[in-house]
Amino acid sequence: MSDSPASARSRTGFRLFASAAAAASVLVFAGCSPIVPVETAPLASDPDCAAVVVRLPDTLAKDTEAEQQKRETNAQGTGAWGEPASVVLRCGAEPPGPTTDRCASVNGVDWIVDESQKPNYLFTTYGRTPAVEVLVDNDVVSGTTVLADLSLAVSAIPAEGGCTTVDSTFE
Repeated sequence: MSDSPASARSRTGFRLFASAAAAASVLVFAGCSPIVPVETAPLASDPDCAAVVVRLPDTLAKDTEAEQQKRETNAQGTGAWGEPASVVLRCGAEPPGPTTDRCASVNGVDWIVDESQKPNYLFTTYGRTPAVEVLVDNDVVSGTTVLADLSLAVSAIPAEGGCTTVDSTFE
């Protein structure tokens, strides 16, 4: 059975994004740089990304054992939390097309879920242009908690569509 084009694109993007995040974690862990290096997404200069970035919270999973403090990044349209970085956000990704991959709605924001690299999960907004990608180390902090904490910032990008199910398609 072959992958759908959207699924294959998702995995390719995940590998590029994951390798950048992994490099960031290694550099941060080694103490080489207080700044988290993140590869800029292709549409990062979109004004909607600026609206997202200025709304990013200082803390994720606040008041829990998994609390993650915001870190400085080296790229436009990005954010990172944790030491080493356990959550990395990139605004300005190409919006994904229709897919059969799992899609979840968290606080009014729809996300495609790529769990092919567990425990690292890649969440990509669905129905928003530009798209936002969030890479989460689920061994450190819950992806659901992170998405809930980021939903207000991400909702600065207007929704143009969203997740559907077979049931809702025929209603």
